[in-house]
Parts: sequence; C-alpha cells; structure tokens
Amino acid sequence: MSNLVKTDEIIFNFFKQICDEKDDQKCIELGNNWIKAMETNLETMEANLEAKDKIKHKKDIQNNRNHLNGLKGKSSTEWREYATKCMVEIMDNKV
Repeated sequence: MSNLVKTDEIIFNFFKQICDEKDDQKCIELGNNWIKAMETNLETMEANLEAKDKIKHKKDIQNNRNHLNGLKGKSSTEWREYATKCMVEIMDNKV
C-alpha cells in the first residue's frame, strides 16, 4: 500500500509540473512525455501477459490506447485542464 501512495505522489507531482509550467511549449512537451511513458508501460504490461490474459484484457488495453491517442495534439491549456482533473482524482481517491 505504501508503494501505491508513493506512485500516486509521483504522478500527482508530474501533473503539478504540467499545471505549473509557464512556458506553453514545455507544458506540451511534458504532456507528450506523459503519453510516451504510459505507452511504454502499456506495451511492457502487455508483453508480460500470458496469451489467455491478453485476450481477457484486450478491451481494457485498447481503451487505454484510445485514451492515450486522444491526448495527442492537446494544447497547453488542454494539458493543464487534464492534469488538474487527474490531480483532483488522485486527491479524491487518497486513502
């Protein structure tokens, strides 16, 4: 459970960086780095699944890919809004 809390704090702080970034281009770069990191995580998780589990989680994996694809091309304002929503969700779910 402490690892989950630490992970949430890291993610929260990353989204805070996006929100606090004054340079719009750097804000977009941070957002795009988030997409790349999550795509890498998704690919790694999928590669580590057994065949039956890949089938079982196929819809979830595709939903995650679709979500990440939907983040591509966001403006700095959109990234800040998204990051704010994610930070609120993290705080709302904090144990």
